[in-house]
Amino acid sequence: MKTHARLALPALASALIVTTPAWAQSAFEAAQGRGREAAATTAPGAPSTLETIASDALENDTIAYDFVEGVTTEVGPRQAGTEAEARARVWAMAWLKARGFENVEAEPFEMETWVPGDTHKVEVLAPFPQPMVVQPLGNSASTGPEGIEAEVVEFESVAALSAAEDGSLDGKIAYITHQMRPSMDGSHYGFAGPVRWFGPSIAASKGAVATVIRSVGTDRSRNPHTGGTSFPARTSPIPAGALSLADADNLERMFDRAGTRAVRMKLTLTPRLLGTTKSANVVGEIVGSNPDLPPVLLACHLDSWWNAPGAFDDGAGCGIITAAALHVARAGQPLRTIRVLLAGAEEVGLWGSKAYSAAHIDEPIAVGLESDFGADRIWRFESNFGETNPDLHRRLAQALARYGVANSTITASGGADINIARDQKTAIIDLQQDGTRYFDLHHTPDDTLDKIDKVQLRQNVAVWTTVAGILSQEAASIQTGGLIPSAPPTMGQ
Repeated sequence: MKTHARLALPALASALIVTTPAWAQSAFEAAQGRGREAAATTAPGAPSTLETIASDALENDTIAYDFVEGVTTEVGPRQAGTEAEARARVWAMAWLKARGFENVEAEPFEMETWVPGDTHKVEVLAPFPQPMVVQPLGNSASTGPEGIEAEVVEFESVAALSAAEDGSLDGKIAYITHQMRPSMDGSHYGFAGPVRWFGPSIAASKGAVATVIRSVGTDRSRNPHTGGTSFPARTSPIPAGALSLADADNLERMFDRAGTRAVRMKLTLTPRLLGTTKSANVVGEIVGSNPDLPPVLLACHLDSWWNAPGAFDDGAGCGIITAAALHVARAGQPLRTIRVLLAGAEEVGLWGSKAYSAAHIDEPIAVGLESDFGADRIWRFESNFGETNPDLHRRLAQALARYGVANSTITASGGADINIARDQKTAIIDLQQDGTRYFDLHHTPDDTLDKIDKVQLRQNVAVWTTVAGILSQEAASIQTGGLIPSAPPTMGQ
C-alpha cells in the first residue's frame, strides 16, 4: 500500500493560506477549480460524467448486489477470528482484484477470540414449564454442559438493576428487559443497547450466576438477537444470553401471573475462548493521480456473527463502498486515491478498526466514511466540516438532494470502522440510512440475502458514488477548504 505524505494540522493549513505567495495561491485556486470541474465534466476517455454515472447506478448498478450475493453464498457466516472469516478475506481480495482495485492487501492483527459453542438452550422450570429460544452473547461465559438452574429476578431496566443491593442476586439469574422501538435514525439502539452492553456485568457484580436479556431488537419473530457484552477486568464473566422478543414477552407475562411463586429457569450455554488468533483487514485502492494528496477512506466490516450470513450487517456496506469506488473510476482517474477498508473483527470489539488506526496513524487520510447500517435508502447527509469548509458541505448536500437526501447541521461522528478519522481528528461524513427495519434483522438468523431491497441498495450506491466522486477531486483540504502545504496542486496531468 502507498504511504501518503503527512498532512499538517488543519489550523496550520489555514494559517499558511494567508502567507502563501500570490502566484502559488493562484495556481492552487486554478487547480481547485479544475478538480471541481472533473467531478462534473467528462474526463478524457471516460464514458460519461460523474453525475450521469451516479444516475446510471441508481437505475442499473449490479456491483453492490454482486458483492453481497457472493459473500453470503460462497462464504456465509463470518465469525471474527475463525476460519470462516479467513475464507471471507480470501474471497474479498479475489473479488477486488478481479474488478480492478490496486494495492489489494490483507493487513493481519491478533485478537482474543470467543466462539458460541454448540448448545444454546433455556427452559422455564416453574411455575409454567416450557422451552424458550436463546442465543449466547459475545464474551458470555459457559454454564457447562450440565447447565444452571436458578430462580430468575426481573428488572425493567439497567437502571433498576444498578439500583439493586450488592449480593441481592447471589445464586440467581437476572432477567433485564427494555422497551426498544423502531426508528428511522436507529436512535432507540442507544436507549436499549446498555441492556446488552453492560447488563450482564452489572448483574455479575450483584452476585448473579447468569443473565438473560430481552433481545435488543424490534422484530416480532422468534429469533434472538446476539451481540457483544463486556465484563470489566475486576468482574468475572458469567453466562449471558438473549431471549427472542416473543419469548421475552412470554416470560414477562409469567412474572405478572406468578404472584408469590418463584420463576425458575434452566440455562445451558457452552461458548468458549480460543485464546489469541489472527484476523485481518482487507484494503484496496482506486489510485489517484496526485499521490501527495491524502486519500478518501471508505469503510465497512467484513465479519458477521456466526448465526447469519450477514447480508445487512455488513455485506451490503462492503458492496456499497466498493461499487461506489468502481463507479467513480468510470469517470476517469480521480485526483485523490480512494481507499476501501473492509475491516475485520468489528462485531466483537472493533479490533480491525483499532488495528488499522494503530498501523496507519502517521499516514493522513483526507476524510473517512463508513457504510454499516444495512441496505435501505440514505435520507440524511452529515459532515463535521459544515463550519470549517461550508462550501464543500453545501456542494455535497446540493448534489445529494436529487436522491431524496436531506442536508443536516448535525455534526458527523463516523461509524465504528473509521477510528483512524477520529484519531487523526480529520474530516468525517455520515450518510444516514433508513433504520426502520434494521433492528428487525440485526444480529439474528434472519440477516439473509432475501432481505436486500435492490432498489434501495442502488440508491445507496448512487449517493456514495456522488460523494466519493466529489471528494476524490478536491485539491483543497476537505476539512478546512484551505491549501494543503504538503500537496502542491500539480493535478497529476
